[in-house]
Amino acid sequence: MAEPERPALSLTERRKAATQQEIALTAARLFSERGADGTTAEDIARTAGVSLRTFYRYFRTKEDAVAPLLADGSRQWIELLAATAPGTPLLPALLDSARGSLDPSPGRPAAALAWTRGLLRAMPDDPALRDVWHRTQHDAETALRPVLAGLADLPPDSLDIRLLAAAANAAMRVAVEAWAAGDTDPAGAAELAETAFRRLTGPLTGQLTEPD
Repeated sequence: MAEPERPALSLTERRKAATQQEIALTAARLFSERGADGTTAEDIARTAGVSLRTFYRYFRTKEDAVAPLLADGSRQWIELLAATAPGTPLLPALLDSARGSLDPSPGRPAAALAWTRGLLRAMPDDPALRDVWHRTQHDAETALRPVLAGLADLPPDSLDIRLLAAAANAAMRVAVEAWAAGDTDPAGAAELAETAFRRLTGPLTGQLTEPD
């Protein structure tokens, strides 16, 4: 199912998007280096080269500043899944899209995974940062439903698709969190995601074994 084309952004919209991205990248780097407690909104604004007023024009809190970057990872995965060739079995589609979004590449350099690891390691000590992470995960699960519905040829609001989206998103989330907590290289995130999906093969594909 191909991703529909998006309308081209105006020059003003591109500038705003670039500013937002720069602030988000700066926040992620500072959180990774100093932790959330050691970083203020003023620090982020100053390092990003914008005024504090501009910072708050884009983000309500310092923790909200990393939401676009955390959402980007899920968005890349869902876009790859949406581009899966029709007729592809569900598990291979999930595995291929997960690896494509987690393996370092020109569109997702190893540096991006490095700050993702730093952010996830900072989260246990910052409830607001955890809230941002869980909010982006909830949004990703919702966005998965129509994509998975198209692959499975089921209604997007059906119980099966809701369960499927929840299980698939949880597999990715747990894999990334487990990778961030360890010391493996960036490729380890993709490997953990593949392991998580394979262990959920039954629930994800509907091939549940009847109890004896």
